[in-house]
Amino acid sequence: MGCLFATQLASAGCNITLLLRNKPQKTSGYVTVDSDGVSRNFAVGLGHAPTATNVTHLLVSTKAQDVGAAVRGVAPHIDEQACIIFATNGMGYAEEVKALLPRNPIYYATSTEGAYRLGSLHICHAGRGQTRIGSTEALPPPPWLGDWTNTGLDCRWEENITAALWHKLAINCAINPLTAVHRCHNGDLAKNKQLAVQVKQLCDEIASISLAAGFAMTAESVHSDVAAVIAGTADNRSSMLQDVVAGRDTEIDYITGHLLRTAEKFGADAPYNRNLLNEVVSLG
Repeated sequence: MGCLFATQLASAGCNITLLLRNKPQKTSGYVTVDSDGVSRNFAVGLGHAPTATNVTHLLVSTKAQDVGAAVRGVAPHIDEQACIIFATNGMGYAEEVKALLPRNPIYYATSTEGAYRLGSLHICHAGRGQTRIGSTEALPPPPWLGDWTNTGLDCRWEENITAALWHKLAINCAINPLTAVHRCHNGDLAKNKQLAVQVKQLCDEIASISLAAGFAMTAESVHSDVAAVIAGTADNRSSMLQDVVAGRDTEIDYITGHLLRTAEKFGADAPYNRNLLNEVVSLG
């Protein structure tokens, strides 16, 4: 997703530098995007955290568990007023960043765009969706929002981004961990009767927690929305399943873990989600 956003912002005229995990051999290069049977190359700058300079806008699109380390690596080069935008699954990762950079305005982007990695700086833009950007700190739409709306993506300001983030978290809680434990495609959660029962049990708890936390719309719609996502992504393998298969750390603590911390805060019980979290943790 980071490459997708980078290429679209570059095509809108923004000066983009990708901060890679390892120091690149060159300071510029291309990101290749395959979409609708056509490959396009987008010119971007290349760098990595220790050599970053004059960071005025930082888009973080790492896995949730890598957010803290990623931001710490570039923190010495971030301007005090630089905007930080998170395009990351889950919730609960921003607190560490806020403690590190208390004065920097923070925004969130949640997207239903589909993209996956084909190789180094090579992605497939697999599906069109919508990207909503907002602030949990009641900040107004920033001037740079125009750069996003000038891309080829459907980007818009979301006044209640917290509710949007929670809604996506709720759907992820019902799908991703279950597919990771059973190593199945999303569609199997509907085809297999036993898994379908587990999805309902998870959604029952998610609805109860959502209502207690003030997310009534998610509480009302989570069963039908989860069913719709399972049907619409039936052939997909969730990112959590892919992480388990590859032997990587998962985002479970920022997905189901955040749900359970919220449940504890409001005195809600969630044994099915807790057991599922423990199963995913045991896979590591």
